[in-house]
Amino acid sequence: MRPDLMLRPVHKFIRCARYLAAFVFVCCLPAFALAQTADPNAAGAPEAPQQQVEIAPVAPDTAIADRITDILNATGWYRDIAVKADQGVVFLDGVADTEVNQEWARNLAAQTTGVVAVVNRIAVDEGQLWSFAPALAEMENLLQDAVAVLPLVVLAILILPLAWYAARLVSRLAKHALRNRVTSPFLRTVIARAIAFPVFLLGLYIVLQVAGLTQLALSLVGGAGVVGIVIGFAFRDIAENFLSSLILSVRRPFRRGDFISVAGLSGTVSSMSTRSTLLTSIDGNQIHVPNSVIFKNVIENFTSSPNRRGDFVVGIGYDAGIADAQQIILDSLLSHEAVLAEPEPMVLVDELGASTVNIKTYYWFDGHMISPIKLKSALLRAVKSKLTAEGISMPDEAREVIFPQGVQVFGPQSGDAADIALPAPKQTDKRSEPEVSAAEGDLLAENPAPTDNHAQEADEDLLGPR
Repeated sequence: MRPDLMLRPVHKFIRCARYLAAFVFVCCLPAFALAQTADPNAAGAPEAPQQQVEIAPVAPDTAIADRITDILNATGWYRDIAVKADQGVVFLDGVADTEVNQEWARNLAAQTTGVVAVVNRIAVDEGQLWSFAPALAEMENLLQDAVAVLPLVVLAILILPLAWYAARLVSRLAKHALRNRVTSPFLRTVIARAIAFPVFLLGLYIVLQVAGLTQLALSLVGGAGVVGIVIGFAFRDIAENFLSSLILSVRRPFRRGDFISVAGLSGTVSSMSTRSTLLTSIDGNQIHVPNSVIFKNVIENFTSSPNRRGDFVVGIGYDAGIADAQQIILDSLLSHEAVLAEPEPMVLVDELGASTVNIKTYYWFDGHMISPIKLKSALLRAVKSKLTAEGISMPDEAREVIFPQGVQVFGPQSGDAADIALPAPKQTDKRSEPEVSAAEGDLLAENPAPTDNHAQEADEDLLGPR
């Protein structure tokens, strides 16, 4: 047989093998292209190396392994990494946290100069759920940061007391400068602290800036704002009383020693704190009135003006001359040294009663110096003495009837009328009454002071000197 005939089946087999290989290549080409275009960074993983890693024109296996090992260790993404190279074939061993990091290591080795193939045996270990390793690592980082900023914190601690003392010095200087301009000690304190507060804030800002805690300061300020709102609602009454005391100190509707009436309570003002005002009643009792109550209600100050008016009523008989009685009462008032001549007293007929003509008398006196109840007692005593001395009757209402000429009485036996003279009215001593009796004292106004047990501290008093 001819040799060419013997080799014909071999040639046919070779041609069929070529066709089959071409068919398989064409079928696998789309899948290969899709694999090449897939983005390994779709999940936000680190990008694969984009450039060839050059080590030397001819790279030995040891240099390839050392270079790849150094790069993988530098990333910190791998544990127990081991790289081996043999005839350009790189073997990767170790543990990665994610599959993306595993693929990144393979791409790194594949793009290294001198590498023919890569055998990736890196295992993927996503870690345990209850691992304390991340927490320990963070604590270690915090400890290192604390050691690094410790000198700055020490410097800040030294600056903060200096800022505090500087603010106090500014506050004292401001109080001294405002002593003659602002009479209320409470207002002086508020203004002085408002002036000194920016000084302390400046020192605090320097402290935070030196310590590198500016961001922390902003967070604290934001948190303090929220906490301030909560505290404001919780202590609304305290804040309301404080603001009321501030406004009352500015407006000053009363001072220490004034007799006022507010919200149905009356008394002499003893002191005022940031929470309440202390009144001493006529009976000597201590009354603490919240400042918010005083601010919201009508305040009647009886001693704000030195001139104060008093009045009383005297009833005279219908047989007396009204004009004469008015003149007697007016002369009695004008002769008393505690009654002011200007404005002039008024003696007016008030009403016609059942058995008396009621005359109401108005007079003025110095409310700062004279007690109203003592003066009224002295005037009534003097007026009664003068009216009695002049023969002006002052009968009781509808219970006393006086017959100055007597009454005719008929006897039961004779039936004749007999004049029976009733006893004559008892003559009253016409000696003039003194202006001031021993019971009335010196007519000076009362100013009861609080006892030591109830008196407030002097530094809490916001009224200042009268």
